[in-house]
Amino acid sequence: MVGMGSDLYERYSSAREIFDEADEILGFSLSRLCFEGPEDDLVQTSNVQPAVLTVSIACLKAAQEISNNSLPPPAFVAGHSLGEYTALVVANVLSLSDAICLVRERGRLMHEAGLKRPGSMLAVIGLDEESIEEICLSTETKVSNVNSPGQIVISGAQDKLDEASRLAKIKGARRLIPLKVSGAFHSPLMEPASDGLRNAIKGFAFQKPSVPIVANVTAQPLSNSEMIKEELVSQLLHCVKWQQSVETMVASDVTTFVEIGPGKVLTGLIKRISPATQTFNISDAETANQIVNSLNS
Repeated sequence: MVGMGSDLYERYSSAREIFDEADEILGFSLSRLCFEGPEDDLVQTSNVQPAVLTVSIACLKAAQEISNNSLPPPAFVAGHSLGEYTALVVANVLSLSDAICLVRERGRLMHEAGLKRPGSMLAVIGLDEESIEEICLSTETKVSNVNSPGQIVISGAQDKLDEASRLAKIKGARRLIPLKVSGAFHSPLMEPASDGLRNAIKGFAFQKPSVPIVANVTAQPLSNSEMIKEELVSQLLHCVKWQQSVETMVASDVTTFVEIGPGKVLTGLIKRISPATQTFNISDAETANQIVNSLNS
């Protein structure tokens, strides 16, 4: 993760402006932390959330600069967990500066909630959702991400996750992957963060989205700012329905998806959810150029 965005910063003035704005609003060099680390500091929840948001918007701005702002407009925007805040910036609901400040506070609140009500997350590969729901019901854990067919994440206290892991093996799970996170995100164990986030949201101006935003919690489009505010609090405590969100967009005749930001996890998930769709990823200068060439060819 250290080094993310550095080539964008060096090559594109539009991306450089994004990093400079983030540094100014935060009062420290987030860009240096992204480019040079140390990794132990970068992966802290309150740092990594604004860092990923900043790099994601820098990726988009670089692609727009390369294309002379000729990229086709999206029919929908959506983001997985933190990525929902990137979607809000793209849809002109929040300014970049406001989104950076809000996700930094979100990260701080989530970290503190993880200390107050410790827990973690476990990816379960190869079981259907019904089987996993049965496991959760008997272990006091919760489904926290439905990522794609056969890939579901659960959250809970560590001893409960250990029991869930044992039951998942018995039911035939192909693989169980403990996630390196500081809390049981998207579950009731994040309750200590919800009031703080709700209060923080009151301090920012939310505009009507210029593009429909498909919500994590309901997998349905959001059309006004009040619905969006409720969604941001709700997704701390409830499951991210990524598979259903993609299915909602595909059912509305979306055939091309573009993932922006470091990594390409969502691109892989979308291909598993809807193999017929066309997918692109913008994570650095090379992929920004590739997508512009592909979409303009």
